[in-house]
Amino acid sequence: MKKQLILLFLVSFSSVSFAQVHGIIKDNAGQGIPGAHIHWLGTDVGTLSDESGHFIISQPNDANTLIFSSVGFASDTVNVAGKNNIDQVNVILDDHTELAELTVTQRRSGKYVNRLAVQNMETLNTNELRKAACCNLSESFTTNPSVDVSYSDAATGAKQIKLLGLSGSYVQMLTENIPNLRGLSSAYGMGYIPGPWMESIQISKGTASVKTGYEAIAGQINVEYKKPQNSDRVSLNIFTNSVGRTEFNADAAVKLSDSLATSVMLHASDDYMTPDDNGDGYRDLPRIRQYNLANRWFYQKDNYILQAFVRGLSEISTGGKTDNSYKIGINTERYELFVKNGFLFGGDEHEEEGHQHDQEHEHNHEHNLSSLGIILNGTIHNQDAVYGAKKYDGRQNNLYLNVIYDREMGEHHKFSAGTSFNMDTYDEILTLGNTQNFTRTEYVPGAFAEYTVTYKDLTAMAGLRADYNTLYGTFVTPRFHVRYNIKDRAHLRVSAGKGYRTPNILAENNFLLASNRVINIGENLKQEEAWNFGATAHVFIPVWGGKELALMGEWFYTNFINQVVVDMDSNPHAAGFYNLNGKSYSNSLQFEANLEVFRGFTATLAHRINDVKVTVMGRLREKPLNNRSKSLITFTYETPLKKWQFDYTAQFNGGGRMPDPDASNPLWENEFKPFNNMNAQVTRNFRTWSVYAGAENITNFMQHHPIIDVQNPFGDNFDASMVWGPMHGRTFYAGLRWALTKK
Repeated sequence: MKKQLILLFLVSFSSVSFAQVHGIIKDNAGQGIPGAHIHWLGTDVGTLSDESGHFIISQPNDANTLIFSSVGFASDTVNVAGKNNIDQVNVILDDHTELAELTVTQRRSGKYVNRLAVQNMETLNTNELRKAACCNLSESFTTNPSVDVSYSDAATGAKQIKLLGLSGSYVQMLTENIPNLRGLSSAYGMGYIPGPWMESIQISKGTASVKTGYEAIAGQINVEYKKPQNSDRVSLNIFTNSVGRTEFNADAAVKLSDSLATSVMLHASDDYMTPDDNGDGYRDLPRIRQYNLANRWFYQKDNYILQAFVRGLSEISTGGKTDNSYKIGINTERYELFVKNGFLFGGDEHEEEGHQHDQEHEHNHEHNLSSLGIILNGTIHNQDAVYGAKKYDGRQNNLYLNVIYDREMGEHHKFSAGTSFNMDTYDEILTLGNTQNFTRTEYVPGAFAEYTVTYKDLTAMAGLRADYNTLYGTFVTPRFHVRYNIKDRAHLRVSAGKGYRTPNILAENNFLLASNRVINIGENLKQEEAWNFGATAHVFIPVWGGKELALMGEWFYTNFINQVVVDMDSNPHAAGFYNLNGKSYSNSLQFEANLEVFRGFTATLAHRINDVKVTVMGRLREKPLNNRSKSLITFTYETPLKKWQFDYTAQFNGGGRMPDPDASNPLWENEFKPFNNMNAQVTRNFRTWSVYAGAENITNFMQHHPIIDVQNPFGDNFDASMVWGPMHGRTFYAGLRWALTKK
C-alpha cells in the first residue's frame, strides 16, 4: 500500500520529502534545533534535523521508540507507536543538561553552514540578526564577513551589496526562493525588507541550483519571511537612534484551524532629522518615510499545501541641501503577490536507513517519491524621482512562473526537472532638458533538469537549463557542484557554472542622476555572461571542553565573457556604459575561524582579499571604489542565565582605487586609504521582552567631502558618486522587543 505524508513545504518546493515519521525539534524558547540526532532505539537507523529543526525518518519493523539528542541539550525518548504519516511529532529538548551537579548549556548558533549540503550555503537566523541594529535587509550583514554593504552615492541613501568583490547586480536576490529585488528595485530594494519580518537569510557563493534561474553569477541571497504556522501570536519591535530614525514593527499570527493559518506584518519608519555632521550644507542622509504591510496565508490538507503572500509598500525619500536650494525626491510604490502550490505523489512502501544529502531542507525519503511545486509571483513597481532639475519616472511589471517536478530514485539518486517563465516590462522616462523614453518588454521561457547522486561520502549535483530570451535569443546554463566529507570533520566543495543577466542601465543606476555626470549608454549592449569557479574547505577541530574550532577557507574566480562596463575613468564628468572588449574578472580569497572560547563567549575572525579588474578603454585596470581587503572580528558574550548579551564587531577595510580625477583640475585623490569601523550592542532579556542599546561607528570616522563641489549642485563638477566610507558619524540607538509566544 502506498502512503502519503504532508511535509512543511516552506522554503522551497523543490525539497519535499517522504518518510514514515516526521516532526520538529525545538529548544525551550521555541526555536528549531539544527543538526539534532534522531535514531530508533536498538537500531542503527538515524538521521539529523535540518536547519529549521525538522526531521523525517523511515521506521524499521518493530521499532517504536525514537531517541532525540543534541550537544548541549538533554536527550529525550519518545514512543511513536500508533502514529501515522499525518501525525507530527513535536519534541522540546531542555537546553540545561544536569550531569552530577554540572549544568551544560549551549546557545543556538546565529549562523551555520549545513555540513551535509552539496552547496556552500550559510544561514543567518534571528540570533545573528539581533546582534546589531538590523532595521532592514541592508543592515543585516554587519556581522558577516562575506557580504559588504555600502552607500551607492552620498545623496540618495541607496545601498548596494558586494559579494566576491562584485556589485549586487551580479548577486541573485531571492525572497522565499523567488527572484526578487530586480531592475527598478535593485537600487533601493535593500531597504524594502524590514529586519523583524525576516526568519532567516541564506547566503550561497558562486553559481547556484538551476531551479531558481540563470541570474546568479557571484552568488545568491535568499530571505525567508516569518511563517504564520510557526510565528509568535504577537510580536513588537520599536527602535530609535540619535540621528532621528524611528521604527515600529508589529506582526500577529493566528491558527484558524488545523489546516489554515494566517499572519499580518506591519512596518512604519521615519527619519525626522536632517543631520549634517560634516557641515557641507548637504544632508548626510535623506529623510525616508516608509510604510509596509504584508499578509500571509498557509493551508495544509492531505497531500496539498498552499502558501500565499501579498504586500504593499509606500516610501517617500527627501534629500539634498539643508536650505532646500537643491532637492532630491524619490517616491516609490510597490506591490507583490506570490502563490505557492505543492503536491506530493506516491512513494513505495520500502524501508531504508536515514540519510540526509540535499542543499536545503533534505530528509530521509521513501523510494520513488515524486512531488510537484508550482510558484506564481507578480510584482508592480512604480518610482517617480526628481534630482534637482532632472526627472526620472520608472515603471516595471514582472510576472514569474516556476514549475518544479522532483523524484527520488532510490536512496542515492534524485532527479528534478521543470519549466519557468519570466516577463519584465519597463517603461522609463528621463527628462534632462529634453524627454527620452526607454521601453522594453522581455519574455524568457526556459526549461531545466538537475540530477543529484550520493555515493558514500561523495555527493555530486549537475544541472542544465536552456532559456530563450526575446531580446537575446537562446542560451544554455550549465552548473556543477561536488561535496566530499572526510570523517565528518572536514568537508570539501567545488563548483563551476555559468550565469547570465540582462543589463538594466537606468533602473539599476538611476542614483547617478544625483550627480552631474553625463550618462552615455552605448548601443547594442549585450547580455552579460560569466563563468564562476569555486573551492571551499571546512574543517572542524575538537578543542577543550567538547567544543569545536571551525575553520574555513574558500576561493572563487569569476571570469566575464560579456559584461557591460561602467566607465567612470575615461571622463571625470561622465559615466559610460558599453560592452566589454578585453578581460574582466574577480578573484576572492577568504579565511574564517569560529570558536566558543568559553561558555557563552564566541568569537569570529575573518579576512578576505579581493582582486577585481576590468578592461577600460583597452586597458586592464583595478575596479574603482572597491576594497582590496577586509578583516572582521566579532565577539559575543551571553551570561549563563541568558539575561544579558554583549556583542562587538570591528571591520578593517582595506584601501582601493578611486576613479581617475580630472588631470587639469583634480578634485579628489587617486586612492582612498584603509579605514576601520566598530559597533557594539548590549541586550537585556526578560521573560517575554528585551531591551537593547548600542553604538555604530564608535570611532566617529567619516569620509571627508563625499560630495565633490557640493556648493554648486548645478555645476559640471558636482558629483555624489565618489563614496568609499561612512558619511555620518557616531550613532547611538535603543530598542525594545516583545513577543506573546504561541500556545
